Amino acid sequence: MKRWYVLYCKKGEQERATLHLNNQNVECYYPKVQVEKITRGKRQVKQEPLFPSYMFVRFDFELGPSFTTVRSTRGVVDFIRQGSYPQEVQGDLIFNLKQLESMANKPQEVALPESGQKVAIKSGQFAGIEAIYQEPDGEMRSIMLVKMLNKMVEVKVDNSDLDL
Repeated sequence: MKRWYVLYCKKGEQERATLHLNNQNVECYYPKVQVEKITRGKRQVKQEPLFPSYMFVRFDFELGPSFTTVRSTRGVVDFIRQGSYPQEVQGDLIFNLKQLESMANKPQEVALPESGQKVAIKSGQFAGIEAIYQEPDGEMRSIMLVKMLNKMVEVKVDNSDLDL
């Protein structure tokens, strides 16, 4: 009967371990999340493992491969153990992780107001001020008109700061 186990992998080698384990008919899974990072001054969205260096594997050790074969696969350090036996993981946990991963990686679409519409700013440096929506400025910000010193001034505001 196939069971889920937790493996500890060498740093950054989960892909390599997955490739070699799949060749041995071992099912592999490690949840990934989208992370926004700034690299060389540019904002990029990358996928990274939720649990760095850990992965879940599913196989039947009685039919093969053995624990020793899986443990000696390239990229793998060892099983997470409880005593001398590899720690089993409930299949429900893996199912729930897969569901949460698929929900978290779906792009969240925010309905932005139309140009000229009045919008309240709920947080940030312009919190509590009413502004007039102009246009989006990329995916995360918008350009707003704010009245300052009896003059309309363009400001850039994060979409998360708007009260939509």
